[in-house]
This record gives sequence, C-alpha cells and structure tokens, in this order.
Amino acid sequence: MKQKPIIYQLVNRLFGNTNPTSKFNGTIEENGSGKFASVTPKAIKSIKALGCTHIWYTGIIEHATTTDYSAFGIQQDNPNIVKGKAGSPYAIKDYYDVNPDLATDVSQRMKEFESLVKRTHKEEMKVIIDFVPNHVARQYKSDAKPKKTTDFGENDNTAVHFDAQNNFYYIPNESFHPQIHTQFDQLPYTEYPAKATGNDCFSASPSVNDWYETIKLNYGINYTQGNRHEFHPTPDTWKKMKEILLFWAKKGVDGFRCDMAEMVPVDFWGWVIPQVKEKYPNVLFIAEVYNPNEYRNYIFNGKFDYLYDKVGLYDALKTVTKGHVSASVITGCWQSLGGIEQKMLNFLENHDEQRVASDYFAEDPFKAIPALIVSATLNSAPFMLYFGQELGEKGMDYEGFSGRDGRTSIFDYWSPSTLRNWYNDGKCNLSLLTPEQKKLRQIYNKVLLICNDESAIREGEFFDLMYVNYHNSGFNPERQYAFIRKHKKEMLLIVVNFDQQDVSIKVNIPQHAFQFLKIADGTKAEFTDLLSGKKINREFRSSIPFAMQIKAHSGVILKCNFEK
Repeated sequence: MKQKPIIYQLVNRLFGNTNPTSKFNGTIEENGSGKFASVTPKAIKSIKALGCTHIWYTGIIEHATTTDYSAFGIQQDNPNIVKGKAGSPYAIKDYYDVNPDLATDVSQRMKEFESLVKRTHKEEMKVIIDFVPNHVARQYKSDAKPKKTTDFGENDNTAVHFDAQNNFYYIPNESFHPQIHTQFDQLPYTEYPAKATGNDCFSASPSVNDWYETIKLNYGINYTQGNRHEFHPTPDTWKKMKEILLFWAKKGVDGFRCDMAEMVPVDFWGWVIPQVKEKYPNVLFIAEVYNPNEYRNYIFNGKFDYLYDKVGLYDALKTVTKGHVSASVITGCWQSLGGIEQKMLNFLENHDEQRVASDYFAEDPFKAIPALIVSATLNSAPFMLYFGQELGEKGMDYEGFSGRDGRTSIFDYWSPSTLRNWYNDGKCNLSLLTPEQKKLRQIYNKVLLICNDESAIREGEFFDLMYVNYHNSGFNPERQYAFIRKHKKEMLLIVVNFDQQDVSIKVNIPQHAFQFLKIADGTKAEFTDLLSGKKINREFRSSIPFAMQIKAHSGVILKCNFEK
C-alpha cells in the first residue's frame, strides 16, 4: 500500500524540556534543554496516533553553542560567532557527532541518539534529520570523525580565493572582521585568512544580516570567474559529503531534510543521491528549495524525492487565510507545477516560518483549518507539521536572540508552555491542555488520519471544481475552494470555507468530472462527512448543484462509495 508521508518536525532541544523558568537569554543551566531521552516511547506513540509517519528530529548534528563542553573533548566556541546562547542548529561544528545539549550523559551522546532511532523504529515510524551541506560553523572541528578522514579545510591552499579541491573559499591576506556588535571583547575571534560566509558573501566583513557565524563550503564553483563549474576531477567536498551521508544512513536514519539545497550545485545532488540510494534504497531526500524555476532541475537532475512547496501553496494559503487574496488562487498553485505536484512537500509551519496562531499569521489557529485541509489533502505529496502546531502554539515569546517574531526560537534554550503541558512530564496524556487545545488537536488528528486511511488521498486522482463555480451565485470563489479526490470506487468531495461566516453553498459538478473520474452521472449515494460523521443521501448529478452547509473557518470531506 502506498503511504502518504506525514512528517512531524520537532526541535529536540525544546521538546520535552520541562523546566518552566524560561529566562530571557537564559543558559542551559537556567532554562534547561530537552534530551534524546525526552522523546519517550509514549511521546512517539502519541505522535504516531496523531496520524504521523515520520519524525524530523531537528538539531541533531553537533553545532556551535556558547555552552562549554571542553571537559568532554569538544572545542569551545567563541561566543562572538554564535547566534544565541544555544546556537543555530544550522551552524554545524562536527558532521560526525551529535549535539551534546541533548545527551543525558554527554560521554554517551551518540549511543543515546542511536537509542532514539531504535525507539522510533520500534513504533514503526521513520527518522528524518537535517543535512546541512552549504555551510559549517566558523570554528568547525570534528572530534569524532572516522580514522583516516581529513577535516574540512585541513589540506586547503589558503593562499588563493578558489581551488576546486579546497573545502572553503578564502579572502587572501585579509582577516575576518564582521560588521557586527561584539559583546565579548575579552574573547576576540581570529580568522586569517578570512573565509567566505555561508550566504554567498565573499567578503572578509559580512554584515549582521549575513550568516556571519558560518563558512561557505566549496563544491567546485569558481565564483571569481563567472561561476565556472570545475567538477572534474570530483571535488574533495563532494567526497567528504558522501561519506557523511553514508555515516548517518548506516545509523538507521531514514531521510534527510537538506538545508538550502539550491545553494549547492545540482550536479552534486545528482552524483551523491544515487550513490547513497544504491546502499540504502529507501532513504528519502527532501530539498529546501525556493526557486520554482529550479524545481524540475532538482527533481530530475538532482534526484530529490521531494521539494519544499513554500513559494507556491504555502504562501497562497497564508494570504488566503489572512483574507488578502481569493481562495481561487489555490488552483494556480497546482497548475503552475505542471505535473510535479506529487513531488512537493506541503506545510503550514516549520522552524523558519511564523506560527499559524501567531499575531503575524491567523492569530486564531482555528482560522487556519481550511488551509490545513487543503494542504494535507490536495494531493498525495507529503504533509508536514511543526510540533505544537496541533495545539495552537503561538510562538510569541521573547526568548533571547530570537525576539517576539511569531516563531519558536531555534537559537535559545527555552520551554514553550503549550508543548510543556502536552508533554506533561512524559505522560503525553493531554490532561493539562485547555479545552480549545484538545479540540484543535482532535481536528488535526482527524485530518491527518484521513490522509492515509483514505486511498483517495494517499494515491487517488484529483479534480479541481473551481472553474465551473467562478460565476456560480450559490458559491463564493473568493472564500471557498472545492475539489474531488477519487481512487477506484471511493470518492471524496472536499470543500473548505475560509470565510468568518457559516455558509450554505451549492457546488457545480461538471460533466467532465464524471467522465474523467469514471463516475456515472446521476448516481445516488450516501455521503459521510469524515470530519463530523454526518451522513446525507444525495444524487450526484452534473445538472444539480451539490448543496451543503459549512461552518466558518471549516470544511467538509464528503465520502461516498459507488459500489454500494
């Protein structure tokens, strides 16, 4: 049976942290940290019961931090080039090690991660971690690399801007001097010669808006000579990255969410992914890509399984939810993909985006239910949610480095109260949640379970009904969206209402839909709303609009089986 991946992203440093102190800019001693062990069998069972198939554990690989682990043989980071007390999970410090913050016993940190993988697999769920290929922390140093493995930059020729076999780009004869406010004058950071910064800043003095805490990795693109590709012989960075991917796949990792994949040449992905899949055929590769013009390149030449659908469906659903554009723009989203929509990862939240319930998105998480239904059921592509989304977490805390921006900080030691109440000291029994949080989670639960319980969603055909309803007086295309999913004899009529008012509507079903979906025009059937459980008997005919009532900020998923 084909499965529709439902991915639950959680930040391990925050998940299961039961410390309620939450001091602004607090240390790990003050605010605490979630651990590998915090993700208990009960927690995994609860996430699975929600309807999820994969867990994306965020912040696994060791990254730069202000917390001192030198007693365990880990080089201490200079705080001037670390963002936040905890540091960014995307400033990788050692590709062959795990974040010591997450270990109950730091000396056993890798074994604790391996145990987490085993616990997850025991519950028949799959493990995804981040692979950060474009950049590393400025003080990258692997203490855990395999024998005979050279470190990044160890054999570089630092006297030149570019060499295809270098791991980094250099600014010869210049010291690194970023244009940032230095808080720790007693701890100056020295880098000579300066290396290029992660966001393609080829200057010795990146600004505060640059990724100044990271170094750009060199994949053989000569930026000093017109972006010339020098991929033969195979660049050393390619070889190192292949070994890193194989290292984690061997530990049982089932998938990689590849950070800023489009900043790495597609030629590398087309070279490395088939080699990893030759040994581990079922490993997923998900690309964070934002340029629609490159989608097909990264799918067909880069060999990615899935790409982010951020600038298409996510952006559209956000603006529709906020009432800024018509619901009919959703049609243009799937049309613009031209057949690759099944290769896109749909979502309403992740660590980079503002929380649905924040003041910057919907304010009220229930207002985003129509967007949830569309994002999760529009096609058979994966759907992802961010931990706490199903509880209405607002992300409106002042954590420290991360301000009150509608996002849950990835830079600070913190414990969001919503998640802490759900975790409930590892009980995960929902007893401390408010009635509204329980209600919201129940809605998410129903929608996510439908995604794999219903073959029409996980592998069925799709038919957009909007084109015959633009001029329908009984339907408002500004605030409603309607489509059909069908597989074999089972059909789902899905209609959502983005309006703040309850509505009575009539949906036109064109004759072409009956022909395309191979349904007899005029079939009498019993329809069951999978969200409410209500049943109605109706004649399904092109000449009679389908009448229904939908509550404000809600939707219906009407199922019928034509064999009955």
